[in-house]
Amino acid sequence: MGTPLSDDLRERVVESIEKGMSRRAAAERFGVSAASAVRWHLAWRSTGAVCAKPQGGDQRSRHIEAFGEAILEAIGAKVDMTLVEIVAMLRDKHQATFAPSSVWRFLDRHAMTLKKNSARSRAGQARRRTAAQGLVGRTGRT
Repeated sequence: MGTPLSDDLRERVVESIEKGMSRRAAAERFGVSAASAVRWHLAWRSTGAVCAKPQGGDQRSRHIEAFGEAILEAIGAKVDMTLVEIVAMLRDKHQATFAPSSVWRFLDRHAMTLKKNSARSRAGQARRRTAAQGLVGRTGRT
């Protein structure tokens, strides 16, 4: 997404329109699209400002945040619940569909992680349980 055009340019376009120039002519004169000139003029008439709207940011988390309490309660009842189980619970009980990645981002925002250390420690090598010994240098060279 590009950067917004300057407020100075926006003000000059709106000023030209207010002085009687058509929106399309003002847009052509200042090298912007006619749609932008129309939007800037409408914004100026409704709010009195032509500054750019904020760009970027999180646009999707509010959907899953509406079910945040239900998710946290479900995890409180069953601590080792998987992401797929949480998605199924939301679909069955609340008729809301989310991807497991959305649930993961929700849990990450709320610092909800479960480290299964005992399961991870069992996944070692079968033959060697200790670390390899360091190399020993020879002392006598001939």
